[in-house]
Formats: sequence, C-alpha cells, structure tokens
Amino acid sequence: STDGAPASPASESEIRSRSSNQKESAQSPRDWSHLPELNESNIRAPRRRLTLPVLLFIATCLSTFWVGCTNWRPQLVDPTGENIRQAISTNWQTGLTYMLAVLAILLTHEMGHFLQTVRYRIPASYPLCIPVPFSLIGTMGAVISMDGMRANRKQIFDIGIAGPLAGLVVAAPILYLGVKNLHLDIAPGPSDVQLYNPVIVRWMIQWVHPEWADKAAWISVSQLNPFFMAGWVGMLITGLNMLPVSQLDGGHTIYGLFGRDAYKIARAFTIVAIVYVVLNLEQAAIWTPMLILVILLGIHHPPTADDSVELDDFRWVLGVASMSIPILCFPLQALKQ
Repeated sequence: STDGAPASPASESEIRSRSSNQKESAQSPRDWSHLPELNESNIRAPRRRLTLPVLLFIATCLSTFWVGCTNWRPQLVDPTGENIRQAISTNWQTGLTYMLAVLAILLTHEMGHFLQTVRYRIPASYPLCIPVPFSLIGTMGAVISMDGMRANRKQIFDIGIAGPLAGLVVAAPILYLGVKNLHLDIAPGPSDVQLYNPVIVRWMIQWVHPEWADKAAWISVSQLNPFFMAGWVGMLITGLNMLPVSQLDGGHTIYGLFGRDAYKIARAFTIVAIVYVVLNLEQAAIWTPMLILVILLGIHHPPTADDSVELDDFRWVLGVASMSIPILCFPLQALKQ
C-alpha cells in the first residue's frame, strides 16, 4: 500500500494465480532481447603479450649493434672483455648507425603486416625480432604470429603484401645512401667474405657509380658501410619473404591472387629450389636449412575464412607486379669466401 494503510489479505484464487505464474516463469527461457548483440565490434580483443617482443627487440638491438661494431666480422673478435670493449669504443658509431638502419627496415616491414591485422581484427602478436649476434648480419629478421585462418582471401592478400611494400619504402633510400658512400676502389682482403648483390643493388651501383659497373655483382665485407649493409639486409629479407610458397608473404600474395590454385605455383617453386640447391652445392649450406624448414612447415597455403572473395583490379595488378620482388631483391648466390 502506498498510503500507509494495511493491505487486505489476498484471496485463495490470487495466491494460486501468483504461484502458477512463478512456476511458468521459472520453466520458460529468459528473454535476452534487451541485451546488446555480441559481435566482433564489441568483443574485446585478447591482450597481446608485451614482455617477449620487448626483450627480443632489445636483444636484436644489441646483436646488430655488436655486429656493426665488429665491421660485420663478429667471428674474428676474440670473445674476451678487453677485445669487446675495444671493438665497441672504436666503432660504436658504425654499430649504432647499422643498428638503427636495419631495425627501421625490419620494424617497418612487420608493422605493415601488424597494422593490417588490426584493421581487419585478425588476432596477431606484436613484431618479434630474431637476434643472431654471431652471424654476418646480426639478425634473422622479424615475424608476427597471427591467426590467419580468420582472414578471408582479400584480407590475407592485404596482410601479406603490406609488409614487403612498407619495408621497401624504408630500405630503398637507406640502400641509396649506402651505395652513394661506397668505395669499391678499396681492394678486398684475401680472406674477406663477399656478398652477392641482387639485381636492384647492381642497378643502383651502376646508376650512381657507372665507373664501377663491372664490379657491381659482388662486394667485399671490407668495402661495406652501415647504410649499404642495412639496405642489403633489407633487400634480402624482402626478397626472401616474397618467395611464392608456404605462409611467407609471397605465399599469402599468390593465394590472394589464385586461391587454391596457388598450390601449383608453390609446388613448381619448391621443385626449382631443390634443383638449384643440388646443382649449386657451394650455396647448399646456406639455403638447404631454410628449404627444409619451409617443406616441414608445409609448402601449401591453408584455406582462408572465405576463399570466394575476389580481388579488385588494383589488388590484382599490384599482386602480379609484386611477383618481381624476389627476382629484383633476392641475392640468389648469397655469399662466398
């Protein structure tokens, strides 16, 4: 009662009616129509782990800095405290320049992928850098881990091709600075490792230094500068990632272009790669482990969430043109002693 008067006792029929209504309410399903619908736009994405990417990034900074300080000869430095301090104090500027340049290329490449996964709401990790402090280049690049099977065919194309294109935007001017500061008239040392220059590097050397056109194919470690080395590494990583196989960037790209028929290209490429390694045994130690890894991971790209999605004309032209990236950027003969 709202006026303070005592309420009248309920009749027996009213009590039975209320009891019946309560039973029906308990047995019938609840009405959830007043709640907001759950979909991708209002489901909170899982938190990305930050500790491991940060630790790997710091380790790769140290790794590339150290390799630059040793003038890309870490294997020749006696690993004692005095020798390490001397290398750092003498060449810290070279090490710092190389570190900043190569990490700029790596992170730009991976952020190209990462931002596309954010755009399409595909779960993905932050970029994971891979340090290798005793190698010639100080790193094995960087990767992101993503749930690619949630993307459709167009989305996987965009995610795959964004990394190499973004990386090239940074790698090309860095390489130009390196080529501009080359001194190929310096005689290489008798035990120097020599790097094979891919097509795009040879073109740039011939353009900037036409007097060295006959020396453009190979470059000695003693002739390197930090910008050139970072640009060379950028071309290596870009060309390698765009190989048309497995779940490399090139594998994503050809799957976007050709759908499930992409397996024909992947198989043909794998056969050609095996034949090349068998016929070029001097390069086998470099490329065989990578080839085995790709085969073990699977040379075929898995299906996407929706393979029926077609690419528009712009993406189709861009994808076909991008197939030239491995030809231009990949140093097929790698290096020689």
